[in-house]
Amino acid sequence: MVFRARLARSSSATTPEKSTTGYVVAGIWSGGQCYTPPMAIRKIATVGHPVLREVARELTRQELAAKPMQGFIDDLIETMHDANGAGLAANQVYEPIRICAVEVRNNPRYPYKPNFPLTILINPRLSPTTTETFLNYEGCLSVPNLRGEVRRFAGVRVEAWDREGRGVEFTVKGLTAGTFQHEVDHLDGTMFIDRIEDTRSLTTWADFDRFHMASFVERAKALVATYGS
Repeated sequence: MVFRARLARSSSATTPEKSTTGYVVAGIWSGGQCYTPPMAIRKIATVGHPVLREVARELTRQELAAKPMQGFIDDLIETMHDANGAGLAANQVYEPIRICAVEVRNNPRYPYKPNFPLTILINPRLSPTTTETFLNYEGCLSVPNLRGEVRRFAGVRVEAWDREGRGVEFTVKGLTAGTFQHEVDHLDGTMFIDRIEDTRSLTTWADFDRFHMASFVERAKALVATYGS
């Protein structure tokens, strides 16, 4: 984990620090004090780890306002940026709590995705705004070197809190709607591989680029033209 130090006190110089949800995380102990990162690039859990199958618990506003939780949100954002993710859910970094981040900014992993500003969702709920669906070629930081087609609703309403605990509600469409569905699925212990209808669509990233990228980009362009995102 790459980090800059922050200070947390403890009566023990050998007991590891607990994370916001009780999972043990790394710290540097000296003289009864634990130095842990205010912004850290965290390890990303990969498919097979039980934390990815946990249903994440909701947070209270009191929990959300605490400095360790706000620090965790900073970690989540920094980890997403470092890995070139379009989004990242808390349980992907071993914290089964209902927080996820979404941001697309000229993303090299998904060059066909429209940009979308950094958005932090606390206790998010999604509801479809249409019965229309599309097949989305998805990948995941927790499923290295694998992509496959997943059916997603073409529009969803998002209800959540922001990181300050204020209620937010908005609608997303097209490829952006697919990204939000992917991340909120994680918080319910569901991964994109669970939703693949035809396993013949599974491909490595290299073979996606070689055999499938061009045709999917044309479909993506049509989605953006239809839904604006």
